[in-house]
Amino acid sequence: MSIDSTGPRTLPGRAARAPVSLSREARYTISTLAPEQPLPALIHASAAGLSLRGWVAENSALVRDTLRGAGGILFRGFDVGSPEAFEDGVKALSGRLLEYTYRSTPRRRVSGNIYTSTEYPADRSIPLHNEMAYSRAWPMKLWFYSVTVAASGGETPIADSRKVYARIPAAVRDGFERRRVMYVRNYGAGMDLPWQDVFQTADRAEVERLCRETGIEWEWIGADDLRTRQVCQAVAAHPETGERVWFNQAHLFHVSSHDAQVRDLLLAQFGEAGLPRHARYGDGGAIEPEALDAIRQALDAETVRFPWQRGDVMLLDNMLTAHGRGPFGGERKVLVGMAEASGDAECVEM
Repeated sequence: MSIDSTGPRTLPGRAARAPVSLSREARYTISTLAPEQPLPALIHASAAGLSLRGWVAENSALVRDTLRGAGGILFRGFDVGSPEAFEDGVKALSGRLLEYTYRSTPRRRVSGNIYTSTEYPADRSIPLHNEMAYSRAWPMKLWFYSVTVAASGGETPIADSRKVYARIPAAVRDGFERRRVMYVRNYGAGMDLPWQDVFQTADRAEVERLCRETGIEWEWIGADDLRTRQVCQAVAAHPETGERVWFNQAHLFHVSSHDAQVRDLLLAQFGEAGLPRHARYGDGGAIEPEALDAIRQALDAETVRFPWQRGDVMLLDNMLTAHGRGPFGGERKVLVGMAEASGDAECVEM
């Protein structure tokens, strides 16, 4: 499906909007990457040199409306030649970018609050997840900018969190919704980020203050090691649409996310209580293997993959769409910006 900017702009399941008169230089099309696959919506600049910042600023209502429906938008063919130009495009819709606080993965700041994507080894996949769903505060908008396309692989797979929620068996879904998820992290074992990187401070008193303010239980172990626990939502309602979405990282934090050999080594070395990261039900109960299998199967079934092109920009509604990363060969560079903070009142202090 392809819709020219001079005619009605319609996405599957959405009402047609009135034609808009645009200059020749501002022409664009809205389409999808594949028939009957609304995620992501594709907005393609059909005129060379069209500024992402300028176009987004002039069409912000259209962008937000399209994003609510599809859950993600791929901007292709726009003029985005630097991290600064990418950041300007983000600000045109979302204003101030968010700093990456209470970190879970290694990243580097590139410009302002633009970061590298997760810096894991190229041969490793990153399971689908919603950004910072392990926290009581998260960004509503995620922006990705493809600077260098890998020679092979390196896709950013995505999945509609509404469809994932619907696909998970009701008994599993209801159990998680009722019991929620507890995230346990141990810092200092050399197997994950140190607490100084996670909290962006080396001051123990400041860490304790941040934990109090964000509902995290903390415990200092030994000379300088830290353990934290936090209970958060497993299911959430989108603040604009009211739709129920699967919104947690239980399957990613749980030790079963590792292959059997790594899992056995971690358990033998640290025991369950000392694992660098782990997930349980919010009441402390163990999450059943079959429940985790059902979650991963639902995510796999809803996964959409597409190859990056140089200069692509992807915008995701972080609650409506999960994302991950495939393994890759060669150099790959994708930058990330986060915007529009949100949170869930169901994340409670223990």
